[in-house]
Amino acid sequence: MTSQTIRIAMEERGVAHLTLTRAEKHNALSAEMIDALTKAAHDLGRNRSVRVVVLRGEGQSFCAGGDLGWMRAQFDAGRAARVTEARRLANLFKALNELPKPLVARVQGNAFGGGIGLLSVCDMAIAAATARFGLTEVRLGIIPATISPYVVARIGEANARPLFISGKIIDAWHAHAVGMLTRVVPEDALDEAIESEIRHLLAASPEAAARAKTLARSLGTPITEETIDRVVEQLVEAWETEEAREGITAFFERREPSWRR
Repeated sequence: MTSQTIRIAMEERGVAHLTLTRAEKHNALSAEMIDALTKAAHDLGRNRSVRVVVLRGEGQSFCAGGDLGWMRAQFDAGRAARVTEARRLANLFKALNELPKPLVARVQGNAFGGGIGLLSVCDMAIAAATARFGLTEVRLGIIPATISPYVVARIGEANARPLFISGKIIDAWHAHAVGMLTRVVPEDALDEAIESEIRHLLAASPEAAARAKTLARSLGTPITEETIDRVVEQLVEAWETEEAREGITAFFERREPSWRR
């Protein structure tokens, strides 16, 4: 399967490589990419020949977060349209989180905002030592709303709070220390590390692996429909603030937002 924003390549042994292909935009999540990834998650989940899915980004970055042009469009939309777009994003993370296959993130370059959401719904996240990470939404006047249940489930509230409220950029070793990453390896060893994990995953019974993943999820922080409704509402409210308009406008005008000191 291919689209303008993603590509899926299948190996005979049952490994699907799901690649974000907006390299010129650092694989920022546009509306089209969100829809394509959501459909891919459902299709791969139903495909019995798929044993493992590797999520990767083409080019310099894994995923730089939400497409700011898509976010800016929310300023002129009505509330119902904003809710639809926020739910579109929330449905993506839900679909990937519930994918009944092992999901491995291959992370290089930048993983910001929604990019951290993507790796947080993966069962393993293996990153190059040169990668950088940041929940940078607050620097734009918004919040990491739809990804927050998955990020907190991944790294815990205590680790999430300072990253949520500062938007600071951290290195791969810091990301590993807080539980965001499974492994950190030299950049030139990234593909070898991914292959090593794939071999382990292919040794597992496919049905047992799916059941074990569901079991682990059921014992962790519950992410219910009510939770998703709540974070969708919070994202919509954040988009409606003057600070969100100022932050994203400042980004496009290549200036500092008014609150920056």
